[in-house]
Amino acid sequence: MDGESPAARAAAVNVAGVTLVADLSGTLFWEDESLLVVSDLHLEKGSSFAIRGVLLPPYDTVATLGRLAAVIARHDPRMVIALGDSFHDRNAHDRLSAPDRGALAALQLRRDWIWISGNHDPALPSDLGGVVASEVAVGPIAFRHEPTGAVGEIAGHLHPKARVSTRGRSMERRCFAYDGERAVMPAFGSYSGGLSIRDAAFSKIFQTPGFMAHVLGDNKLHTIAASRCY
Repeated sequence: MDGESPAARAAAVNVAGVTLVADLSGTLFWEDESLLVVSDLHLEKGSSFAIRGVLLPPYDTVATLGRLAAVIARHDPRMVIALGDSFHDRNAHDRLSAPDRGALAALQLRRDWIWISGNHDPALPSDLGGVVASEVAVGPIAFRHEPTGAVGEIAGHLHPKARVSTRGRSMERRCFAYDGERAVMPAFGSYSGGLSIRDAAFSKIFQTPGFMAHVLGDNKLHTIAASRCY
């Protein structure tokens, strides 16, 4: 809706005693650490599909990096952690255009950048800037690609989405899933799909039915119990 307050575009996510800000963009910002977390960029998904004969508009990388640049400009983080599947396949980084490489380098300028390896991009090269890790711990929080359900974990991989009813119509959107001890982030990539938070994969991570979703709406985050989604 028009006229929403800036606060409606963000919401607190508590993970193992740490408070982070869930942003309408689908990122998390840990203010005390000046740390921005983004998951599942899936850069060059369009070109990956084109190789297999499925034609999609080849603008997903430009769009994804553009949205990420806007988030980074707003928060100016000291560190960025990309939670895996930043590239859609093992060779996607080789297909980055020169302008897209330049845009990525500009985002990394004057800040630490950590690439977490994912199942789509398990062997990232060293020439992308930043450092590559299988997972990283900052204080009590462990950042990794695939969620295990551990306390203090922030992960991606599952691309959570939620279907809710609002004003007499159904809406299906990406979402954060969390329960106070762990969180799963939405996919950030422009062409990324999603998995319903009512899927059994989430019940293995969140072992009580009381976990919550921050659903990415048009102009605000909608906080809703996962049990109310369908």
